[in-house]
Amino acid sequence: MPTRASATPQSRSWLQGLRGDVVAGLVNGVASVPSGLATAAMAGVNPVFGLYAVTVAPAAGGLVASSQLMQVATTGAAALTASQGISRYPGAQRSEALFLLVALAGAFLVLFGLLKAGRLLRYVSFPVMSAFLSGVAVVLVFDQTAQLVGYSPEARTSLGEFVDLLLHLGEIHLPSAVVGLLGLALILGLLRTPLGKVSTLVGLVVPTVLVVLWRPAGVQLVSDVSEIPRGLPPLGLPDFRLFTPGLLLSAFALAVVIAIQGAGISQSYGNPDGTRADPSRDMLAQGVANVLGSLVSGMPTGGSVGQTALNVSAGAKSRLAGVFHSAFMLVIILLVPGLVGRVPMPALASVMVVAGYSAIRFGAMGFIWRTGGPGRWVLAVTFLATLVLSISQAVALGVVCAVVLYLYSSASHLRLQALEPQEDGEVHVVEVPERLADRSITVLDVHGSLFFAAARRLRELLPRPEGSERPVVVLRLRGNSQVGTTSIEVLNDYAHALADAGGRLYLSGMTDEVSERLERAHRLELDEEVSLFPATHVLGGSTRDAVSAARDFLRQSP
Repeated sequence: MPTRASATPQSRSWLQGLRGDVVAGLVNGVASVPSGLATAAMAGVNPVFGLYAVTVAPAAGGLVASSQLMQVATTGAAALTASQGISRYPGAQRSEALFLLVALAGAFLVLFGLLKAGRLLRYVSFPVMSAFLSGVAVVLVFDQTAQLVGYSPEARTSLGEFVDLLLHLGEIHLPSAVVGLLGLALILGLLRTPLGKVSTLVGLVVPTVLVVLWRPAGVQLVSDVSEIPRGLPPLGLPDFRLFTPGLLLSAFALAVVIAIQGAGISQSYGNPDGTRADPSRDMLAQGVANVLGSLVSGMPTGGSVGQTALNVSAGAKSRLAGVFHSAFMLVIILLVPGLVGRVPMPALASVMVVAGYSAIRFGAMGFIWRTGGPGRWVLAVTFLATLVLSISQAVALGVVCAVVLYLYSSASHLRLQALEPQEDGEVHVVEVPERLADRSITVLDVHGSLFFAAARRLRELLPRPEGSERPVVVLRLRGNSQVGTTSIEVLNDYAHALADAGGRLYLSGMTDEVSERLERAHRLELDEEVSLFPATHVLGGSTRDAVSAARDFLRQSP
């Protein structure tokens, strides 16, 4: 039983951790006000919906997620995806369509988590992820620049809006530009100062006070866009009558965006207790946060890079920081709802412009481009696609591009080497002959994956047995687990060609799984044209056994 003296340090440590979580929750709650308002405004709905989302998302996500310090909050990428998803709905239905979109995206994320889809993220390559997230960040900047300076573009896409603005700089609204650029200057100027943690809040408060005192005509306020309700967030189910197949597809794209962002965060921030993050469980957590958020009229939420970084720097020690984050946001909504309506829209745009710019992965993209190879083209295609296509189309195109280039690269890099054992025990690597020698044993080592495209490449590289007398080939397959039907068909054709010349094919170094697959296929004529020598615990042991069997075969009378 622990003594009072031994329990005191533990209690003190627990209280210190709790104090750190409370402080981090307060800092996050204050910082979520500008980002919550700005993301909702960007989606074209009532800005207060961004605040409503944060009353439940950080707590729900934090309690369920495996990443203990990850903060689930509103993000620019999720808001931009949601904005595209509800763009076809008329203004009166847009808010209800948003809540249904959030609920569907949450359901997809819950399903992803239950199906352990986190392991599928390995197929989203680093160039695809970097290009996609950077492209979304650039689109975010383009989307908000016109709002920043009070210009109303006529183009439909974010890139088109930005180009339209550049062509009509003389038509910007000067008072709005002053307010927006002031907010931008304050945020950027304070980022590297002791006030950096609240720079976005200062970037909202000062322009708001300026507009209240100055009263410039034509500067749009939050209250001009939507009425700001008072009191607790309203509870209610989404309107399922607004469901369309297009909205379902947008919800899937939104879930993918949130999952990718969350995975990036869990890889960047370790858990205080040393446990490893589980991407599938984090998907489940973000799904729960969005399902609950849809019930309180909330924006879509996901793992937020900025909020998580702020959470760590503010001294968070556990997942309780997310609970306090939500609690403080609820207090803010109850105490100061009237002040939200006075915030100028250009100031909100300045918050999103800074958030978008800071999310561009300049270092990662530069590294990928300098490295060259297929990754460079995947980067370029995905990045440009994100600028000109919808987010769901850009993600699909990037993944397809990465898969195609991977298949091409893997097939073209398949190599075949001939091995010649020496009398002193050494093995020399020599060129593969074009034609097999008479009554000889040729040992060939396969380097690379034997999936279907590479299997056809193997057919081209194998030396010809036609015209040879009793040629024998030992094909070493060690390290190849992807021996499918195409590979088996290639091996079967080669075994027939060897048999027609009086020779034989020996396969060595296979795993037990591959060996069983070859036997189960009933395609190869085992014991007649082909002999199998599965891998042993001795490196090269199965190949030596195959060579010994091949010598016995050649000693036999033809």
